[in-house]
Amino acid sequence: MELRGRSKGSRARVVTGLTLLLALGGGLAAGVFPGQPGGEGFAPGTHVVLGTNDLGMHCMQQDYADFLVLPPYNTLHAQVIRRGQSPEIIEGDITVTYMFGENTRSADKVNFWDYAPALFGVTVPPNVGLTGSRLRGTMTRTANKDWAVTGIPITPIRDDGREDAYQLATITAQQGSTVLARTQAVVPVSWEIGCNLCHGGPTESVGDSVLRLHDQLHQTTLSSQRPVNCSACHADPALGAPGVPGVSTFSAAMHGAHADRPPPPGVQNSCYACHPGERTDCQRDLHASRGLTCTDCHGGMVDVGSPLRTPWVDVPKCGGCHTRAGFEFEEPGKLFRESRGHGGVTCLACHGSPHAMGPAVTTIDNHQAMVQQDMTGPIRNCLVCHTSQPEDPFPHRRDD
Repeated sequence: MELRGRSKGSRARVVTGLTLLLALGGGLAAGVFPGQPGGEGFAPGTHVVLGTNDLGMHCMQQDYADFLVLPPYNTLHAQVIRRGQSPEIIEGDITVTYMFGENTRSADKVNFWDYAPALFGVTVPPNVGLTGSRLRGTMTRTANKDWAVTGIPITPIRDDGREDAYQLATITAQQGSTVLARTQAVVPVSWEIGCNLCHGGPTESVGDSVLRLHDQLHQTTLSSQRPVNCSACHADPALGAPGVPGVSTFSAAMHGAHADRPPPPGVQNSCYACHPGERTDCQRDLHASRGLTCTDCHGGMVDVGSPLRTPWVDVPKCGGCHTRAGFEFEEPGKLFRESRGHGGVTCLACHGSPHAMGPAVTTIDNHQAMVQQDMTGPIRNCLVCHTSQPEDPFPHRRDD
């Protein structure tokens, strides 16, 4: 069972069997959801729901007393499809809920809620995220023919105290009291931000070191203003923070400032020296199994830190490497995580999250595909959504 870090040997091994059964609230267990079309022992149901996360990893911190880089903030998406000869994406007249069976609270696991008023100017109730979301609740219909919840305040610590960067959310689609379909999707979160690898020491804390050096280099007085919200000055699209005009984005400031500094001894992936860490090892998809690393897609620190780049917007696209006659990859002007393809189904729903696209090298990230179709990789068994095998060729493009 692989939930967090992996050995080098396991990076090259694509897991092909489901070895994980997690007990869930309500008496259900992973792999025994009623009415799912794929997998051994499943009877085809009337609907299918596919859940995804928008990123391969959401980072947060263990301590917010000195400064904030990223708060507890995660996102979950789901599409609900009525199965048939011509499947239909369901947008209304249903309720889609989410929950974490083994992670029901956060406020006793991290001090974010103690410092949120100073960081954001508002009081955030315990166990509630910045958007008002909790660790269980109802998802909202979007304009992209799916359902979503943002700002989930999940931490990488389960209620039993075990650290787990790749936790499963249970997603349920209901019509009134009737359960149409359920699934589980990984909601990744790590607080292995590695500032401590270079900052702090026996006589100085990490926060003291970071703020002191910023004050020295930029003539600021952050050491006396803590806790400091970095995005108050440095624009951060991940938080919707515009920053201060004329000040570099947070991504440009961080990557640019550290680009010429060698990684600490023993760190083999220089990106993991800062986020999310070698132990978490967030790059775990089919590209990892083929030996590709962060820089193969994103470039080096100088590239990522370019002041001409808009963070979270100017990112690698599938169409930059992949070409195939008759296939459309991202929709024009959209990112992978925003695009829809075959029949209006989101790219995420079939392929999985960025950095975790199937077949992944971690068992947990293959879980949904195994439950739905009894094999890893993207959802490619037509009978997951269709009630009979289509005769027409598969269109890898938006044709809704």
